[in-house]
Amino acid sequence: MSGKSLTPGRLEAFSDGIIAVIITIMVLELKVPSLDGAAGVRAVLPAVDEVETVSHGILWANLLFLFFLSLFPFVTEWIGVKGLTSFNTALYAAVSIFPGLGYMALWAQVRSSSSAAPHASWGKQAASVCLYLAAIPAAYYRPAASLVLIGVVAVLWLLPPRAELHPK
Repeated sequence: MSGKSLTPGRLEAFSDGIIAVIITIMVLELKVPSLDGAAGVRAVLPAVDEVETVSHGILWANLLFLFFLSLFPFVTEWIGVKGLTSFNTALYAAVSIFPGLGYMALWAQVRSSSSAAPHASWGKQAASVCLYLAAIPAAYYRPAASLVLIGVVAVLWLLPPRAELHPK
């Protein structure tokens, strides 16, 4: 650092972020894997093993992705306060596009410097962004239809990669 000390506000923001992650993990109710020992721990760890080294591109793409994710509490609160209208649902769908694009940028950076097998595909990422895009006009037809399209993206990402669906 350039000799400047961290401000209490930055420490508070960092702590708030860590606490939010901890609370999220508690809410997700992670299930204990059936495997024992270290194999069980590896089974529940996040899949970041594609990253071999962290470049500036990966760092910036990750920050962009995280920033876009940080917009969800705002748009969720917007809907909570203003209700589930066509515009509000379209706004939620539009905001959903940005993390999808941010993840695509991050994934491209990771793939450009990794020899590990990919855990996601361009197809899954492109389908996600397209479903979010389709959810915008769908919100004006029927907000519930838009939410279904957004939900389909969540289900899409819950499915394991094709290689895990068909083990050899």
